[in-house]
Amino acid sequence: MGLEFDPGVPFFLKEQVEGDLQFADSVRNTRVSKLHREIFGSAGQGEALRWFDSRVSYFGYGDCGGSATAVACVQGRNDRKIWVTRNYVEIEHPQVARVMTLFHEARHTEGHRRNWPHSRCSPFFKHKSIWTGSDLRWHFACDRTEYGSYGSASVLLNNISRFCSNCTEKVRRDAAIYSEDQVKRIVRRSASLRLKADFRE
Repeated sequence: MGLEFDPGVPFFLKEQVEGDLQFADSVRNTRVSKLHREIFGSAGQGEALRWFDSRVSYFGYGDCGGSATAVACVQGRNDRKIWVTRNYVEIEHPQVARVMTLFHEARHTEGHRRNWPHSRCSPFFKHKSIWTGSDLRWHFACDRTEYGSYGSASVLLNNISRFCSNCTEKVRRDAAIYSEDQVKRIVRRSASLRLKADFRE
C-alpha cells in the first residue's frame, strides 16, 4: 500500500484510512460471486486491495467543490487522487462503510471509462443518502449500470457479508446493510436485477 497523503490530511484520518485498507487487505472470502470476479478478481486475500492500489495513489481532505452533501470525490479525470470531506470524517459510520466509500471513489478514477459518471436521480426517487440523510432527488447520485461506483461497491460488500470467513458477525451485518442500500441507487431495471441475481449466486 503506497498511498500518498495530502499535507492537509489530519494524522487521525491518515491512521484511520490506513487501518481501513488493512482491513480490506485482510478479508478472506471463501468464494466470490460472478460480478466480484469480473470487477475485482478472485477470492484471493489482498486481491481487492491490489485493485484499489492500481487505481488510487493519493488521498486528500477537502470540500469537493463546496457541496454540503458530498462525502467524497475524484476531482480530476486521470490523476488517481481521491478526496473526502467533513461529512466523511464527522458523521460516524462503521469501518466497512468507509471501505465502501474508498472503493466507490477508486472506481471513479477510471478515466478510460469516463470515470463511471453518475446519473441524475428522478424527481420521484424516494431514497435518501445513508451517509448524510440528504434528499437525492434531482442529484447526480444514481447509476444506470451495475459496473459503476455504486454497483461495484455494493458487490464488494455483499461478498464480504456472505463469504468472509474471518469477519465478525457485526462486520458481515454492516456489509449487508450498506450493500443493500447502494443497490437502491441503481435505477436501470436490468442492471438492478443483475445485481440482485448476483447477490443470490
